[in-house]
Amino acid sequence: MKKITIIGSGFSALSASCYLAKAGYNVTILEKNSTIGGRARQLKKDGFTFDMGPTWYWMPDVFERFFADFGKKPSDYYSLQKLNPAYRVFFGTDDFITIEDSIEKICKTFETEEKGSSAKLRKFMHAALDNYEIAIKNLVYRPGISPMELINTKTMSKIGQFFSTVSKEVRKDFNNPKLISILEFPVLFLGAKPSKTPAFYNFMNYADFGLGTFHPKDGMFSVVNGIKNLAEELGVTIKTNQNVEKIFVQNGKASALVINGETVTTDIVLSGADYHHTESLLNSEYRQYSETYWNKKTFAPAALMFYVGFNKKIDNVSHHTLFFDVDFEKHSKEIYDVPQWPEDPLFYASFPSKTDETAAPNGMDAGIFLIPLAPGLDDIPEIREEYFDKIMMRFEKLTNQEVKKYVIFKESFCINDFVSQYNSYKGNAYGLANTLLQTAFLRPKLKSGKVQNLFFTGQLTVPGPGVPPALISGKLVAGLIEKENRN
Repeated sequence: MKKITIIGSGFSALSASCYLAKAGYNVTILEKNSTIGGRARQLKKDGFTFDMGPTWYWMPDVFERFFADFGKKPSDYYSLQKLNPAYRVFFGTDDFITIEDSIEKICKTFETEEKGSSAKLRKFMHAALDNYEIAIKNLVYRPGISPMELINTKTMSKIGQFFSTVSKEVRKDFNNPKLISILEFPVLFLGAKPSKTPAFYNFMNYADFGLGTFHPKDGMFSVVNGIKNLAEELGVTIKTNQNVEKIFVQNGKASALVINGETVTTDIVLSGADYHHTESLLNSEYRQYSETYWNKKTFAPAALMFYVGFNKKIDNVSHHTLFFDVDFEKHSKEIYDVPQWPEDPLFYASFPSKTDETAAPNGMDAGIFLIPLAPGLDDIPEIREEYFDKIMMRFEKLTNQEVKKYVIFKESFCINDFVSQYNSYKGNAYGLANTLLQTAFLRPKLKSGKVQNLFFTGQLTVPGPGVPPALISGKLVAGLIEKENRN
């Protein structure tokens, strides 16, 4: 059996390991940190449990398809609960819209906000469903090798939507600024402004309203553990505290790694780590993308995150709560156009203990807060503290309650941590944004163009950022490795 060494243990690396082990390869995963999961690690403290990275479980069909490839179901490894409400969005004090768990309920909510909008929403969702089916069947499971992958009768019928934007399409039918914000929100998972995201990506609205929002019991880390268990059943070896310091190339092929100072040979290297960092492990002549290339790319935001233990139950919030009470356009400019710490940031809060009693001690709540930021900003403790105070003041005002005095502890995670713990380029949190010129075959390649037997997977390559795309990325690169080694 050929030996494949995988760098990193995030969703894409774990996914790839399963497919490669099933295909008969000898697969070893090397994780630099003490626990697996990459950005989807877990924090436990004083009886509280937090997902450190992804907290949204969307596109359940992608997870089902992944496990079905191995004759399994998600329920063989973890249990899911559909959330109702899916989430709540605050626009001011006691001014919020609650998104429930069916399109019928959501249409009623829209109609309350804007007369005639329910019919428009049904039409909009029909188009979103059509795009979703095309994306799943014709686009996202393509390896991004050639533009010809995108050409068929279904995709060509949508070509115009790649030259319009989500913002333009939403504003054709909706006038209410609150409804516009809600309809633009899902594409933020793709890492770019709605005004820069091709209109075709409104299929994310179907993922939101059509398929719904779920919670895995014990958090997203239970999904990580589920895939890890599947990988080990298939024969994958997983090692933690394994820092890869160098990739050696011999006769044009990746041949060995330096791991914690020791040289280990391998037949194939697959990196699920940060793409830019992985190439820095090579001698310069073997890197296919220059520093100039990376500097010119549009990256998804970085994030300032807080994991907070409260010694009481927090009122007036859902499992997922968004705070859109400030100017979205101004904040987005401070992320993408003139990178700086935002004056008045939008933020997101997750309270998993509203759904999952394992997330916090009895009578208490676990809160996860996230502020999207421009990558590469100066990150110092004083700024983190300033922004915690900012969002706590707004949180208290918007939800009509005192909360800060009930904080038992808080842990923060920001740009410096993304760099030090994940080797993330400029501390980005979500990878490379899905803009028009960074879609499909225009993204960094799954296979090195300069080194044989060196491959990549994850959010900087195809199909893009997010947990479902990461699972797909693992499948795509595994298929590419199998194809290369058959020829």
